[in-house]
Amino acid sequence: MNGFLLVDKASGMTSHDVVAKARKKCGTKRVGHAGTLDPMATGVLVLGIGNATKLLQYVVDGKKRYEATIKLGIATHTDDREGEVLSTADTSGLTDELIRVQLGKYVGTILQRPSSVSAIKIDGKRAHERVRSGEVVEIPAREVTIFSIDIKAIRGSEIDIDVTCSAGTYIRAIARDLGEALGVGGHLTSLRRTLVSPFSIDECSDLESAQVIPTAEGISRMMPTRSLTSEELIEIGFGRTIASSESDGAVAALGLDGSFTALLENRDFAGKRLATPTLVAVKE
Repeated sequence: MNGFLLVDKASGMTSHDVVAKARKKCGTKRVGHAGTLDPMATGVLVLGIGNATKLLQYVVDGKKRYEATIKLGIATHTDDREGEVLSTADTSGLTDELIRVQLGKYVGTILQRPSSVSAIKIDGKRAHERVRSGEVVEIPAREVTIFSIDIKAIRGSEIDIDVTCSAGTYIRAIARDLGEALGVGGHLTSLRRTLVSPFSIDECSDLESAQVIPTAEGISRMMPTRSLTSEELIEIGFGRTIASSESDGAVAALGLDGSFTALLENRDFAGKRLATPTLVAVKE
């Protein structure tokens, strides 16, 4: 079984929990996911099955979209509702306009300090594991792009937002930074991922109901495709080059039956442009 499984992850499950269940469902250990979702979070979790696991990097790097609720006046050590309360503050002096202006400052390409309970590895151990074992973790800020923050509602100290952003953006960090900038602290109370480009929440279902999308169908939404001749398939099978593709960058090669066969990339050899296989699908 090869392809992509589009899951609407339930709250309370880790991404690894979903992968473990998918392995049983699909009868294979070759299952991976594109982008961790916290146990508290729900929404789009893209799984790769079989040969699609090697293509998840093209999903991970895609644009993301989230619906979230920020609670001002309370800061927690995890920047979300599951953490220990670090401080509380009166929010009665805040105005809707002040909140809108401050959130607007995060739109664009910015330096963001990831949450200390992120999945980022520090010396081989994930940051959230270090924090939950009592360590103090400081992760350097990194560049991310927030394309838009749409404020859906401001209900006193709670703000509902819709965020479209680049990979690597932490919505919990937006809640933390907003609270710090306003001088009252803040954390995330809900998070739902609605897009992992090119896959949206409308295509997802619970794990039991989710159907595998063939690898070729999924990868064709991420990059150009190219149908190979029988002669080209033989060459690719031996890892040899073939005539260049029309597009530079990654191109998905499809076999005679339309199935995913390989990833190709144009390269120069002695002044001649040729398509080189960078990944060849293994027949199971």
